[in-house]
Amino acid sequence: MPIKIPSNLPAHSVLSSEGIMVMDPSQADRQDIRPLRIALLNLMPLKIQTENQFARLIGATPLQIEFTLIRMSAHQTKNTAASHMEEFYRTFNMVRDEKFDGLIITGAPIEHLDFEEVTYWDEMVEVMNWTQTNVHSTFGVCWGGMAMINHFHGIQKHMLNKKAFGCFRHQNIAPSSPYLRGFSDDFVIPVSRWTEMREDEIKGAFGLKVLLRSEETGPCLVEDSAHNALYIFNHFEYDSTTLKQEYDRDVANGTETNVPGNYYPQDDPSLVPQNRWRSHAHLLYGNWINEIYQTTPFQLDNIGT
Repeated sequence: MPIKIPSNLPAHSVLSSEGIMVMDPSQADRQDIRPLRIALLNLMPLKIQTENQFARLIGATPLQIEFTLIRMSAHQTKNTAASHMEEFYRTFNMVRDEKFDGLIITGAPIEHLDFEEVTYWDEMVEVMNWTQTNVHSTFGVCWGGMAMINHFHGIQKHMLNKKAFGCFRHQNIAPSSPYLRGFSDDFVIPVSRWTEMREDEIKGAFGLKVLLRSEETGPCLVEDSAHNALYIFNHFEYDSTTLKQEYDRDVANGTETNVPGNYYPQDDPSLVPQNRWRSHAHLLYGNWINEIYQTTPFQLDNIGT
């Protein structure tokens, strides 16, 4: 089954060209099934790129997905056309009375700020509390995951001495988890962050379980069963060239940066990077969608009751 998105959303043509089935709302309405309602709270500055990345992963399952794009009510983006935001996004205030099977909360380039210093933090707290009554399963990514684990468990993020930047080897330490079906024991994940969550602090909190970790960059994927949530601090959703774009941007701006490790062949930025995480990205998000399908109520109104 396809992902249900507007035919004029840029992700529609991108996914179609990659062989992923897409369907506009008028086509989907003719099918007598209930699609899974998955929302994306997009906090990244490059909205369209982020839409494409997550739509690609959740649209590759055999289930029909209704994809909803959400933005913060009071925060205005500076990097995406206002017309795009007006046409395709709904504010949190517009959807707060609705129910969703799944919600993805993206990262945001605000790691240097304390959580309470973020201009939309009060609304973010509303969103996180709202997930406990209106969302069946929530997936917090990078800063989004750090915000959730802080809000629900009081765990702090810590600044790194230098940016964790590159493709780092990770270990599957919970192979029996339904979220890790099909996972290898060892694989690489793109990492791009100035902060970390510490494994001993996570293990000391009630109800949290580390599923993936790296010897170099610490915990990566955490399950929070009490809040029906997953937190991932790294970037399975990244395209093949996303780390390159970040590196080239920093070089062009004169920002001190290191070549992303284990990313370019021979660590040579003049060579074309190869994607070595795509299959595990599809596995993880496919497993998440499958778990939602297996456990979410058929009647949307019963979510959170």
